[in-house]
Amino acid sequence: MSTHISIKDASVQLKISEQRVRTLCRQGKITAEKIGNTWIVDRESLNKYALLSGHRVVEDYPSNNLIKAQQKLIALSFFSGAMGLDLGIEKAGFNIRLACEVDKSCRQTIALNRPNTALLGDINNYEPDDILQAARLTSKDDIDLIMGGSPCQAFSTAGKRKAFHDDRGNVFLKYIDLALSLKPKYLVIENVRGLLSCPLKNKASHQREEKFSEEELKGSALNLILSKLKKYGYSYSFNLYNAANFGTPQTRERVIIICSRNEETAPFLVPTHSENGEYELPKWKTLHTCIQNIDRHDHLNFPEKRLKYYKILISGQNWRYLPEELQKEAMGKSYYLGGGKTGFLRRLAWDKPSPTLVTHPAMPATDLAHPEEDRPLSIQEYKRIQEFPDNWELAGSLIQQYKQVGNAVPVSLGLAVGKLIKNLINGVEIIEFNDFQFSRYRNTSHVDWEKQFLQQLEKYKNTDKQQELISQ
Repeated sequence: MSTHISIKDASVQLKISEQRVRTLCRQGKITAEKIGNTWIVDRESLNKYALLSGHRVVEDYPSNNLIKAQQKLIALSFFSGAMGLDLGIEKAGFNIRLACEVDKSCRQTIALNRPNTALLGDINNYEPDDILQAARLTSKDDIDLIMGGSPCQAFSTAGKRKAFHDDRGNVFLKYIDLALSLKPKYLVIENVRGLLSCPLKNKASHQREEKFSEEELKGSALNLILSKLKKYGYSYSFNLYNAANFGTPQTRERVIIICSRNEETAPFLVPTHSENGEYELPKWKTLHTCIQNIDRHDHLNFPEKRLKYYKILISGQNWRYLPEELQKEAMGKSYYLGGGKTGFLRRLAWDKPSPTLVTHPAMPATDLAHPEEDRPLSIQEYKRIQEFPDNWELAGSLIQQYKQVGNAVPVSLGLAVGKLIKNLINGVEIIEFNDFQFSRYRNTSHVDWEKQFLQQLEKYKNTDKQQELISQ
């Protein structure tokens, strides 16, 4: 096949005019050369531009990556997003045979960076045989790891918390059922802290006078998942992990559940850093360590009315450092509301890790402003903080790129997961850090969680018995 095509063929592929293709060639957005008066377009460059710009729709396709799979542990990824977790798992020595992602921009990103990885769309459209076929596996192949973090909004404390009564919660159940049917050695579930307390059923305030049900217990959604795991013979361990403890220059907390087919409870992840050097580990990485020496910055802008306040603030400050009259002016009605409101007019500190990256760095209540410059963090800085390689291509608009990276699992956290599971598979002794504070919250491990849930369940049952006696 020729490596070049005509302007006319390129316009047909992109569904734009020939003149627009010529303009893209002149701007250097598509690699092309001029022979006489005729442009010829590099086919590979055209394909890359089509993915980046969204002109090419990515269809499902099988894996081509067979040689590496024979040499490395096999992993399948679901809800892959921009592949932050996947990159960490890869670094640990796994071969990602399949990615499954419904979001269009994320699919474009996966196709750009991992064209040899099988790519599927909506998880609801596939059964176990479809997964095996796409990954070029058979029912006799032993899958080492299946991993995924379903959409978190169904469990987030900031949302309506509809759990599995939400479509996003339903795909969580689909993921669990699909993974357990494929019987991997290890299964990883990643989600937000809200999963630990989310009820199966969250009544609206006008329904609260009705009889309380077991489905309304805090954590009953997670309890359903754990019951499924037990039914299929999987053990599990989990905790709430701050990514800063694993080398990420960001304080981002996520629940990681590690499930084992051999019924042996996995130890906790092995930290590589600690906040103040506890356990003789290096201190947390700071923002200053990661966003230096970036040649180009693509970023959103703050509204002019907010910029005047930023010009007064320095690194590590927020609205509270303004004079009182300016605080009232800047915050408006929010000034009189409760809560810390630390995300308003927030300049990041050079000497601390970044706070959790959100999907939009210029929203009023969750500002992520550069420590010195009068702008939000750029997408290039987002990538550094989440530990994506500088050459990792992101498809879609700038807003979509922020969303992809903001939703990702930091690479170092993924690496910690991958290393632990690889060592468990290979029988390598795991170093355990007793009483290590993995997050700012306490009692978030499976041991503490189960104890608290059982106490809550017992209290509910006793209350229910009392109600029965009263009614008699």
